[in-house]
Amino acid sequence: MLSLILALSVFLSGCGGSSSGSNTGGSGSPAGSTSGSTPGSGSSSGGSGPSGSLMIYTSIYPDIINLVSPELEKAFPNLKVEWFQGGTEQVTAKLAAEIEAGKIGADLLMVADPSYYVYLKDQDLLLPYKSENFDAVAVDKDTEDYAYTGVRISNVVIGYNTNLVKPEDAPKTFRELTDPKWKDQVVIVDPTLSGTALVSTYALSEKYGWEYFEQLRDNGAVIGGGNSSVETKLVTGEFAVAVILEENLLKVKDRGEPVEVVYPEDGVIIVPSPIGILKTTQNAEAAKAVVDWWLSTEGQKAIVTGWMHSVRTDVQSPKGAKPLAEFAPGAIKVDWKDLASRSGEVKDKFVEIMGK
Repeated sequence: MLSLILALSVFLSGCGGSSSGSNTGGSGSPAGSTSGSTPGSGSSSGGSGPSGSLMIYTSIYPDIINLVSPELEKAFPNLKVEWFQGGTEQVTAKLAAEIEAGKIGADLLMVADPSYYVYLKDQDLLLPYKSENFDAVAVDKDTEDYAYTGVRISNVVIGYNTNLVKPEDAPKTFRELTDPKWKDQVVIVDPTLSGTALVSTYALSEKYGWEYFEQLRDNGAVIGGGNSSVETKLVTGEFAVAVILEENLLKVKDRGEPVEVVYPEDGVIIVPSPIGILKTTQNAEAAKAVVDWWLSTEGQKAIVTGWMHSVRTDVQSPKGAKPLAEFAPGAIKVDWKDLASRSGEVKDKFVEIMGK
């Protein structure tokens, strides 16, 4: 456990519908009303616990929402938890429109891109809260103002179809994907749709320059949509290799699909996705109680069941994954503040080079 804390410390120092009223979410779909919370008892301990309603905007996959919803209902029987689920860029676009209109519907935000929380904090839109589980979190968290805390860890890696590529021939680095050996065989995720892809685009452009994406384009790399879409293209053999989230690969590999994970030697891109409370919430104490649950061992085990890594050192890695301590020291470091100020520029430059 100590090795994981040290590894993450080294890394961080540099730096995808549901019907109304249900507790599940679908792509770009609300689960119930998006008008925000209704006040409840406001008590997260003692008595009957928090009540009223709570709206969570998230990019977590619908199957994970389906998994955790019954657990949240058991933990907070008097609280109605509702969801709006979509890709990070879709969720943040919705929130941006609501901020502009002065009517924010979210109480809690759980999207992938940590830099977006830096932006929200700078705009004074997040409610400071130091969770009772804050000290157990070993990754990205706001130790200055407690405006957000890492809640799940996703990793951008390389995947390949084992029916098309032998293990000994598989690419070992992101850089290798520009080699003519992989011409017309690589699919990547669209950073205008995915927060983790935005992070990886930024990280790789900082490491190798925008020439890297020009070389990918010239080598026939294709934009495949979001991570779920790219996952499908890899599994079906439409493409031999993908730049994709580790969690997508672990999930389909576990069900017997012909894919394998490569942890790139030139650095995995680690995305410690946060959770934060919007200042406009009308049910702050319920929001705090739900944050506490997500950061508890129970909540983190749900994260791991969804093939993501826990932010706690006392919760094991997902099945089939390398432990974070093995690759965190060599991970590509990300300057979240810089990305927060340049996210639009990064997306525009990507589209300019790769098309849309």
